[in-house]
Amino acid sequence: MALILTFLGKGGTARTKIAIAAAKLLASQGKRVLLAGQAEPTLSILLSTPIAADPQEIAPNLQVVQFQASVLLERNWDEVKKLEAQYLRTPIFKDVFGQELVVLPGMDNALALNAIREYDASGKYDAIVYDGTGDSLTLRMLGLPESLSWYVRRFRQLFVNSDLGKTITESPLIQPLISSFFNINWTADNFAAPTNQVNNFLEKGRAALADPKRLVAFLVTTGDPIEVANARYLWGSAQQIGLTVGGVLFVSTPTNANLLEEFIPLPVNVVPDSPTGDWQPLIDALPNFEAQALQAPKPIEIDIHNRQVRLFLPGFDKKQVKLTQYGPEVTVEAGDQRRNIPLPPALSGRPVAGAKFQNNYLIISF
Repeated sequence: MALILTFLGKGGTARTKIAIAAAKLLASQGKRVLLAGQAEPTLSILLSTPIAADPQEIAPNLQVVQFQASVLLERNWDEVKKLEAQYLRTPIFKDVFGQELVVLPGMDNALALNAIREYDASGKYDAIVYDGTGDSLTLRMLGLPESLSWYVRRFRQLFVNSDLGKTITESPLIQPLISSFFNINWTADNFAAPTNQVNNFLEKGRAALADPKRLVAFLVTTGDPIEVANARYLWGSAQQIGLTVGGVLFVSTPTNANLLEEFIPLPVNVVPDSPTGDWQPLIDALPNFEAQALQAPKPIEIDIHNRQVRLFLPGFDKKQVKLTQYGPEVTVEAGDQRRNIPLPPALSGRPVAGAKFQNNYLIISF
């Protein structure tokens, strides 16, 4: 399993330069590194080499790849057709070809996340440095396993308990009709099997997201107050998807020392805005990513003994945080992110007894 490292915040070339320097640093330590970027020219220009849709080695221990959504969609379409053929007697998509598919908005993020998962599972890399958009889109992409798992567990049970679900899985009159379309008898157990597979798949993604040894982000900013505010917003939003933020990288010296206090308790490292191609000064200024990640505040802590859930939500104040409990889980809104928190058995079913916002933490009592 690889360490997946990404950067949030300042746009332009500064964040991409840091991603390149981080990949070079990890490779120099003997780690097998994959540097992955978007289908844009920035990474290619900074590296002075064309980048393909398949990994290519550009230095010892260092490979680079470009996530081209159309190529990824074409490759994944074949897997979709195989899955369809597994369940349907007469596949619908057999005459639709991946080469003709058009990428719809949002597909590129899901495809990129799946590509990262596949490269991680390949066992070929010790670290994957992802140079994404560095904004809320990157966070939504990384939070997909968390979001989709809620939809699966929430709507699966609703369907099973519905009249339609009971008719499909139990009615002897419907079964012959279903059998004529599907390769399997659509019983309750057979309905559960594929959804259990999906749940297991998503749980692995959620586990990786929650493990700072597996996935970590670092904030990138300058001393500009607007960029600092944007970095703080992304910091809080990252906590909402359960992503560990290990530290802050200030590009050049902050103009105001008070700005450093905005990121307490994160460690802050000042890095130079080096000219393109002069990587060593930037490499030398980078922190130990893995060590800092392990020292970062946990996005969520559940204290069963005291019947509390503690959410770390820096970058927001209590007016920007909303807590509700409509369903079996607790829902927290902060900024433009909504998180449904599944509770352990000891707390599940208990109503919220109180909540307070204190020192960047939302503390929920049951």
